[in-house]
Amino acid sequence: FLKDKLAKEEHNSALNLNKINTQWRTVLREVKTRELHKDIEILSQTFERVVDCKDSVIKSLAKDLSEAEEQYAHALRSHLHSIDQLLALQRSRLCLLEESYNMELEALTKEFETERKTIIDQHEKEIHYLQDVFMAMEQNYIDSEYESKLEFQSMWDDLKNKNLEEKHFLRLQLENIVEDLWRRFQEALKNYTDATEDQKIAFETLKVKDEKSSKEIEAQMKKIQRLQDSIIILKSKIMMHNRESEEQNQYLRKDKELVLAQLRKLKAQRTQARELSQENLVKLTLESNATLKALRKIVNKGEKILKLAEICRKFETEEEKVLPFYSTVLTPEEQKEIEEIYPEELTEELTKVIVNYTGMENFWKRYNKVKLEQLSLQHRHAQLSEINRKLREMLKQYLDGISVSDEVLSQLNPLFIVNHRSNLPQPLSTPTTQPGDKPPPA
Repeated sequence: FLKDKLAKEEHNSALNLNKINTQWRTVLREVKTRELHKDIEILSQTFERVVDCKDSVIKSLAKDLSEAEEQYAHALRSHLHSIDQLLALQRSRLCLLEESYNMELEALTKEFETERKTIIDQHEKEIHYLQDVFMAMEQNYIDSEYESKLEFQSMWDDLKNKNLEEKHFLRLQLENIVEDLWRRFQEALKNYTDATEDQKIAFETLKVKDEKSSKEIEAQMKKIQRLQDSIIILKSKIMMHNRESEEQNQYLRKDKELVLAQLRKLKAQRTQARELSQENLVKLTLESNATLKALRKIVNKGEKILKLAEICRKFETEEEKVLPFYSTVLTPEEQKEIEEIYPEELTEELTKVIVNYTGMENFWKRYNKVKLEQLSLQHRHAQLSEINRKLREMLKQYLDGISVSDEVLSQLNPLFIVNHRSNLPQPLSTPTTQPGDKPPPA
């Protein structure tokens, strides 16, 4: 009996479970359809609002474009007018400059002609003066040469007379000596001839040799006289050359000292210039290396930024492509509050810094926009993760209510409805999307 009863109960529980599942599915479908209808209405409203915003943006852009075209035309007309004025001013300035150039050219030509005449006259005077000096020097040279010749001739005659007198005196002495010797020789010859005939023959040979030696002595005396004459002439020339060479050596020494002093100065200047050039070269190489490194870093950073920009451009939405730079989101009251919190007066340095970074304004706008979207997405992700966690808990409770086990039967079943109340917790209402938020990805 108990077994039959247990089988009937199991059969009834299975039927009740199927009925409950069907009813619960219908209830969930109705709830889900309501939620989907609400989401569709909200999405349609947001879509209409976005379309209206884009229409207004397109109208404002068209209006701005027409205004910009008018401003461009006005600026072009003013630019052409200013260019015409500048051309007229430049033409007048060129005319004045040409007149002044012609006047200065005439004055310079006159001064050049006068200076040329004075230089030519001075040159001719100097040429005449140099010709007169050359003639005077030639005359002095001729006079000094004639006097030196006369002195040489007189000295030569004196020396010749002295040599003739000395020769005559020596000849007389030699004749006396020869006569004495001849007498002695005759005496000795007699004795000798008497003594030996061989010595006589030797004497004759010696006599012949004596005659030859006397002739050679006379020839040598003539050569000595000639050499003495040439020595005197050469000594006079050497004295003259010594005087001239001493004067030239003095001038050359002075020039050498001046050249050496200038050479020392030039060497010192060259060493200083080399040191300065080496220092400048070292500084230049160091600075160039530093600049090259900095420029390489900047180039690498720019390449990375461009690559990231290309990657990010692929993920841009149509709204971001149409309006890449958004206007300020702050209200006038918020802007006043910020100005009151940071009351800074613009100084020259601050204005220079601001001018240097004006080109980065659009970049910072896009960066701030992306940063805000990232923060909103993080907040949205946190909300969705919380909703997902709660839905998982609800799904777990639902699966626990469906399954039959001792643990589930010991606890309250969330699928039972008593007095129109369920043990299942109420589902969380999905947060409505704000105008600035993006729709969640499907």
